[in-house]
Amino acid sequence: MNRYPLWKYIVIVVALLIGAMYTLPNFFGESPAVQVSSGKPTVKVDAALMSRVEALLKDAKLETTGMFFDTTTLNSTIRARFRDTDVQLQAKDALQRALNPNADDPSYIVALNLISNTPAWLKSLHALPMYLGLDLRGGVHFLLQVDMRAAVDKRLETFTSDIRTLLREKNIRHSGISKSATEIEIKFRDAETRARAEDLIRGQVRELTLREEGTGADLLLFATLSPAAQKEIQESALKQNITTLHNRVNELGVAEPVIQQQGADRIVVQLPGVQDVARAKSLLGRTATLEIRMVDQEAMASGGAGALTVPERKSDGTVTPVVLKRDVVVTGNQLNNASATIDSQTQRPAVSVRLDEAGGRAMRAITRDNIGKLMAIVLYERGKGEAISVARIQGEFGNQFQITGNFSVQETTDLALLIRSGSLAAPMEIIEERTIGPSLGRENIERGFRSTLYGFAAIAAFMILYYRVFGLISVVSLSVNVMLLVALLSLLQATLTLPGIAAIALTLGMAIDANVLINERVREELRNGRTAQQAITEGYEKAFATILDSNVTTLIAGVALLTFGSGPVRGFAVVHVLGILTSIFSAVFVSRAIVNLVYGYRKKLQTLSIGQIWRPDTAAVPAK
Repeated sequence: MNRYPLWKYIVIVVALLIGAMYTLPNFFGESPAVQVSSGKPTVKVDAALMSRVEALLKDAKLETTGMFFDTTTLNSTIRARFRDTDVQLQAKDALQRALNPNADDPSYIVALNLISNTPAWLKSLHALPMYLGLDLRGGVHFLLQVDMRAAVDKRLETFTSDIRTLLREKNIRHSGISKSATEIEIKFRDAETRARAEDLIRGQVRELTLREEGTGADLLLFATLSPAAQKEIQESALKQNITTLHNRVNELGVAEPVIQQQGADRIVVQLPGVQDVARAKSLLGRTATLEIRMVDQEAMASGGAGALTVPERKSDGTVTPVVLKRDVVVTGNQLNNASATIDSQTQRPAVSVRLDEAGGRAMRAITRDNIGKLMAIVLYERGKGEAISVARIQGEFGNQFQITGNFSVQETTDLALLIRSGSLAAPMEIIEERTIGPSLGRENIERGFRSTLYGFAAIAAFMILYYRVFGLISVVSLSVNVMLLVALLSLLQATLTLPGIAAIALTLGMAIDANVLINERVREELRNGRTAQQAITEGYEKAFATILDSNVTTLIAGVALLTFGSGPVRGFAVVHVLGILTSIFSAVFVSRAIVNLVYGYRKKLQTLSIGQIWRPDTAAVPAK
């Protein structure tokens, strides 16, 4: 008798129910929406803003089909869903005018978007549709060139300032320090002083290579970056720019952006589903720098505006001017890390900041002489600065310190994120741009779906005609395979691309190949004189080893593509690897469970409906 124990049927049924639940969201589609997010680090998106957006849309007589407050991304966003694109465009214009009265200095980012129509009960179970790639959903593709010379030049400026501070602290007199495009030049009047300076720099700034020139009273010491230091600077600049771009594209509400390195100095950015291309270009191309400066409290006390004044946005929304001193204490390049933490003394949220060696020396010197005074962290963007934190110096500190204030836990997380990657390490230029319209994406989806459907129909027709009932069972297991594959892609929130659809078609072929092996093995056992029940048992058991071997070898190739491939190759490999796993489960276990249900309870089973059984020595024996 061929029967599964009850627990195996339960496992299969549970797997099918879970697969159906996670496949279901892909049938609801998407609707046009407008997303509102923060345009400045000190502007918060909260429930009060959501109420304001609802009121603005109501006043404009624009009906929504849903309002959503999303806190799952790095920055909170508000999304309003509409029935068509015409209402979506009207809503964007209305919100843009109301929320950003000063178009040159917007406080909020209002962007067009798409939002899933998945019901709330499915979302509560984390059942979401799979992401669609650029070629299926439409969007924009950018290739950015990173200016590595600017990154090196910026680091040389930092080293110039560090050397000047080092020589001053050690009372080593020089005749001037200047920087060219590739090196730092220091002038001395005597060889002994130059030798002392060289020993000091060599011990403290190990990234520099030193050489001596000049004679008499005109002695020179040149400092250049070592090849290893240049390589480290360029790699670090590229990584920081990629991190910064990841944070910036969140403002566009892109579900699954592709941001990856290409070559030594280029970055590929793909933004599926983005409709506002101009906004995307502006967001990616903007420059931002982070600086720490002392507050000019004398100028503020006298009521003067000062030579350098930036706004500080308070937690209640009010804005006050802060007058800063011109000297920069620490730049964003000297910040190694920042993380949200809890102050051990006050038990209040704080941000822990770690500086590099040069930044620690500068911070130690400035805080030692300015205890009790105010220090500001300033973010410069589009040529305008804004103080994101102003705190009083409580004591001397160096490489590591905490920023405290009237922060919430979420605010310290946001501030740590800004400090880590609020600025670009080097400027970038868009050297290639491609736009794929939503209509082309829909056409790709339709063609891919039709090709897969026609292939499935052809396979189903052949299997049913050739293998009868066993062929029908194979088609059912093949349908289960497709459902489980889609469910896995949705559960893992993987991105489906056009090569991924090709991988689904390939998976169908591989899955039905396993069923063909099983059916032919059952036929062979019947030809050898086995009873029907014995043929089913031995057919599945003997075919399993062959199926496993063929799928494992193919799985190895798929894992290699997944590990070493990128872009479309990786998209193909993801679906391919998952498809192999689901095909083994459906072809072997699901089909066997169905066969057991159909034939397993029959004690005197004489024949199997598995098509013609051809014997070389006799005429064909029909199998009912």
